[in-house]
Amino acid sequence: MKTRPTTVAVAAALVVVSLLLFSTNLLAQQPEGPQTSAPPPVAPAPPAATVQGAGSNEKILIPAGTRIGVVLENGISTRGAKPGDSVYLQTSFPITQNNRIVIPVGSYLRGEIIDSKRPGKIKGKGEFRLRLNTLILPNGYTVNLNAAPRSADSGGKETMDSEGKVTGPSEKGKDAGTVVSTTAAGAGIGAIASRSAKGAGIGGGIGAAAGLAAVLLSRGPEAELPRGSTMDIVLERELSLDASKIQFTNVGQAPAVMHPPMHPPQ
Repeated sequence: MKTRPTTVAVAAALVVVSLLLFSTNLLAQQPEGPQTSAPPPVAPAPPAATVQGAGSNEKILIPAGTRIGVVLENGISTRGAKPGDSVYLQTSFPITQNNRIVIPVGSYLRGEIIDSKRPGKIKGKGEFRLRLNTLILPNGYTVNLNAAPRSADSGGKETMDSEGKVTGPSEKGKDAGTVVSTTAAGAGIGAIASRSAKGAGIGGGIGAAAGLAAVLLSRGPEAELPRGSTMDIVLERELSLDASKIQFTNVGQAPAVMHPPMHPPQ
């Protein structure tokens, strides 16, 4: 009759032991110290190519008024030049900024003739005007340009103003020489033919008329810039360049300079 109570006591003891073991395991799974909420998931880092620092957006600003030496690649003459004709040049000296090369030697420039006028038969000088529109670095990087030439060495007597207008030499000396030489020749021929001063006077008059006719029928000297002429161009507004497209250590290669031919004496 005592067996049943003993069985109940054993079962109760097993229940108590099981509860103790469960509590012990539960406490062992809890971390020590104060509990906080789990941190949010960390987003993956962007690819290295998109994290390039300040250099990726760096701009090189070349101020307005900067002078650039160039060499003319195609000759220009009022004899055939007309508005819209292209003009091609190459830089002959590097442009630097903060000890870095920003425009190397041998960079290309393209421009156009915006006005051209031949010399007149009675008065007026030959003249044309240039404008430079495009700059192409040797690596192909291309930017818009707003520049005009300020000075030119053409081997002749052409002059250039601050707006890029090239003006040919004056025709006055040539005209006077034509009239004087023709008058003298006519006077000599008249004197020989008539053997008198009167004949010399008549011949001189005929020579003067012929000289005047020659002046009226001929034009003055054309305004010309031969191939190989050197010029300084001036930036008329600030030029912005993308630093990531510039090879700062490349000085460039100078173009083969073809010296302009000397103009024949007038």
